[in-house]
Amino acid sequence: MRFLGAICLAVLCVILTLGLWPFHVPANEVAWLGKQDGIRLGRYGTVLSSSALTMTSGPDEVSGSLEIWLQPRRIWDSGTFLAFYAPQDPFRFSLRQSETDLALRTASEQNAHAAGTTAVLVNDVFRKRGPVFLTITSGQDGTAIYIDGVPAKRSPELRLSKEFTGRLVIGNSALQSDSWSGQLLGLAIYHGELTPPEVHEHYESWTHRGRPAITEGKRNVALYLFDEHSGNVVHNHARSGVDLDIPEKYMVLDQLFLESPRAEFNRPGDFWGAVRKNIVGFVPLGWCFYAYFSASRHFKRAALVTVSLGTLVSLTIEILQAYIPTRASGVTDLITNTIGSYIGVLLYKIVSPILAAKLPWLTVVVPTRR
Repeated sequence: MRFLGAICLAVLCVILTLGLWPFHVPANEVAWLGKQDGIRLGRYGTVLSSSALTMTSGPDEVSGSLEIWLQPRRIWDSGTFLAFYAPQDPFRFSLRQSETDLALRTASEQNAHAAGTTAVLVNDVFRKRGPVFLTITSGQDGTAIYIDGVPAKRSPELRLSKEFTGRLVIGNSALQSDSWSGQLLGLAIYHGELTPPEVHEHYESWTHRGRPAITEGKRNVALYLFDEHSGNVVHNHARSGVDLDIPEKYMVLDQLFLESPRAEFNRPGDFWGAVRKNIVGFVPLGWCFYAYFSASRHFKRAALVTVSLGTLVSLTIEILQAYIPTRASGVTDLITNTIGSYIGVLLYKIVSPILAAKLPWLTVVVPTRR
């Protein structure tokens, strides 16, 4: 029993370590590029606007434009490199690298309850080496996406304006850790739709002079040149005056607590892969603790106690993960971990009699159920 108890304790320690690592809030991995304008974001890096960006256009106007000049660290990585957040509309807008592809997501345009719905997917945007200049411009005729000044995709149904407002998050998602690694060289947001000649002119100006050639009549909401080269503030060269702050510690702006299964399913990432890992990860807990409880005279309902313990351990992990920005707290994990514990109990009930019959000596080390 002591040996079995030691195994149970070891299994519990491994599960807690895997669920809560790295146990602390890491430093914010954001650094200036040095002689070149721009910043570098590491594995855990994020930049936040000091307050919400706002549009001064009329409520019925559906137009706006965004330019971002960036270079991913690796083309096989994935992560959100830009998002807008508002408390009443947390899934407002995001741009995400999905390996070589670009995913534009907005929940408010199609379904406010379908968090993380993919509105536009552009293939092979990040396949080439070197910086990529993205332009997203929207008007009454829909939204167009340009890559290096060249049209790449158009969505006639999607119209963006208020999606370019709110708290700006760079290098991460606003609600769960989805950090992006790479270099950010420039960012601009405009009132109104950019014409194809303006898109090409801005691309040439950004890539040759490091800033856009803004024509008269185009109003900037924000213009970040990342030309400070030091400090923890990125100044807005537009009139709105909303700067970007570089926190000392890595953070998620509004980290979710026990995210719903529906929201987790619609969130970017390998949902079913995570489900499999969570189930498999708790099978050893169910196996070992059921063997321990069933061999003890103090527990009459060993299976119920074991599954309840699995649920309690999982709930503890999910609660603590809500305070660790590198982890995600969700109800799906709680459900799948409980299922894993139950599967561990069932496997022990099926396999232990077979092992006891073929390997009688094993009952000395791991007692069978009484």
